[in-house]
Amino acid sequence: MDLGIKGKWALVCGASKGLGLGCAQALAGEGVNVVMVARGGEVLAASAAALRTAAPGVQVLAVAADITSVEGRAAAFAVAGGPGTAFDIVVTNAGGPPTGDFRQWDREAWLKAVDANMLTPIELIKATVDGMAARGFGRIVNITSSAVKAPIDILGLSNGARSGLTGFVAGVARSGIAAQGVTINNLLPGKFDTDRIAATLQGASAKTGQPVEELRRQQQAQIPAGRYGQPQEFGAICAFLCSQQAAYMTGQNVLADGGAYPGTF
Repeated sequence: MDLGIKGKWALVCGASKGLGLGCAQALAGEGVNVVMVARGGEVLAASAAALRTAAPGVQVLAVAADITSVEGRAAAFAVAGGPGTAFDIVVTNAGGPPTGDFRQWDREAWLKAVDANMLTPIELIKATVDGMAARGFGRIVNITSSAVKAPIDILGLSNGARSGLTGFVAGVARSGIAAQGVTINNLLPGKFDTDRIAATLQGASAKTGQPVEELRRQQQAQIPAGRYGQPQEFGAICAFLCSQQAAYMTGQNVLADGGAYPGTF
């Protein structure tokens, strides 16, 4: 299927590895020019180089910056050779807050979580959505978490911050921009085989005393698919949400968890 987005420009955050990289790879595979942003310059450079090799017909630009900062967002929009704020596609993504017990988190921890996982996506939406509407096409995909639908006790910071973003998107996605060709959706990953799942397992191991490998086995056994997801699978879903064919989907929370969520709705 031709997704109809060849030649467009995408900003992909947290794109050096994991789910963000999976999204960047899928979009580049569809002929989309990609600006990859991540904090780790060395890993980002290597990922960008590999993507240029895999998708020689597209432009792949790398910006080593913290997208949660004003300076980092400015760097992403000002990268030489990029489209400035005229992105057609924006994939928001920031590292999840640390695991732990809510009793351990002070005000600063909460503010940091909200800034990274709620306010930063909102700032990126604000910076790009009107230009998208003026051009008649725009796709914004926020990588959130399955914890928005089924909260996880050790992920309280993430549960709270991402739920705030979910509520915001539910309103703005249904505003006037929906009739101007702009969609905003949230993509909710369950358990994918990334560094994030490794950190979550470490947190659970510290809390329960069980070995990480045993927790990993138990988790995969509880997923109907019988395994963790792969970033490339997640990226393919993201690319579809950015496609011309997904123009009638907006304000949705798309869950990718191998069937783990047991609810009907």
